[in-house]
Amino acid sequence: MLLHEGQEVDLMMLLHEGQEVNLMMLLHEGQEIDLMMLLHEGQEVDLMMLLHAGQEVDLMMQEVPHGEWSECFVSAVITRRCVPCFPQDCPGSIRSRVSQTEFSGRFLKHIPVLQSAQHATREQHQRLSRYPGTHGWEGIDYETLVETLSVLNSSANRRLLDDWKQRGNDSECVRCAVVGNGGILKDSEKGEEIDGHHYVFRTNGAIIKGFEPDVGSRTTHYTFSTNTMRNSMRAYGAAGYRGPPQSKETRYVFLPDNERDYLLMKAAATHTPVERGPEQAKDPCSYFGEDVSVEKLKMYHPDFIRYLRNRFLRSKVLKTKYKAGYRPSTGAVMLLAALHTCDQVSAYGFMTPDYRKYSDHYYDRSYRPVGFFVNHDLHLETSLWQQLHRAGLIRLYMRQ
Repeated sequence: MLLHEGQEVDLMMLLHEGQEVNLMMLLHEGQEIDLMMLLHEGQEVDLMMLLHAGQEVDLMMQEVPHGEWSECFVSAVITRRCVPCFPQDCPGSIRSRVSQTEFSGRFLKHIPVLQSAQHATREQHQRLSRYPGTHGWEGIDYETLVETLSVLNSSANRRLLDDWKQRGNDSECVRCAVVGNGGILKDSEKGEEIDGHHYVFRTNGAIIKGFEPDVGSRTTHYTFSTNTMRNSMRAYGAAGYRGPPQSKETRYVFLPDNERDYLLMKAAATHTPVERGPEQAKDPCSYFGEDVSVEKLKMYHPDFIRYLRNRFLRSKVLKTKYKAGYRPSTGAVMLLAALHTCDQVSAYGFMTPDYRKYSDHYYDRSYRPVGFFVNHDLHLETSLWQQLHRAGLIRLYMRQ
């Protein structure tokens, strides 16, 4: 027997040596198992075999320096508390098709998209505290982390599409519309098509009123950081942006960039004023409405953001002095989260190669060129959307 109580098994070593490993024989309640994705030859450990008898596979991505790049280690913590966090019945889902595409070696089907109470441990805090910004918990003290994540303790907080079974859909396939704010949507008349999806994702300065024929009226998931939301309220207030959309079906998905996001999350979940920081004494209901409940709040896992950066959006900026500030754009995180969660994804309002033909936003009153900043690589993102569209993994609206 390979395992003793509390011992970890190096599956990567066993697999490289060609040994057959029966993972189910290795599992004991609470046992931690380190898995390494075999990247160099496109090999992958199929973690579906771990989703047995209602067990939950919680993946923690860990970067290990290796030349200019990194390899990814996966630590799988097995518990018996949760069912798989996505529907699994769609015959033509993204997850079932990705292995036949160029993204097969990059795509981890069971990477944790969201963080919640189960992730707030001292071990994980120590591991993630070395990564700044959206990529980790640097600058977030352990007490603040526990106080915030401890309120995210329900299955709704762990699942992006938490109400799928309650919706009574007659479809086996979850169809998601991911709506950016690009000028390509102006006069597109895509609103009805967008609203016809099961879920509608929006981000940042998503102005809806007055633009419904082009962008639709529904919002099921709103992705933001506290900083991008507040900046959008200042920058696009004159155009009509007053804050995040509010509806019974709207979920609020934080992209945590620093302590501000954890403090606002806790305040929103507990209906109390923000205790400190730039939003000190602010009432979270002024952003999310009086009826916001903790079940409507979600927060991206920093491991997921690093995974997106390393495998999908590895920019040349990372080789410059500006590397510390680089991350995927908020819209890119939203779209790639949908790619890892929904069965079918349609993307609207994202940059296309002919972006110069369109204003920066669909609500601009006069033409404004797209702005480029060093913290995002919009050209790389544009190229990625084209690749995903050609691979048949998303349907990108290109006004053709």
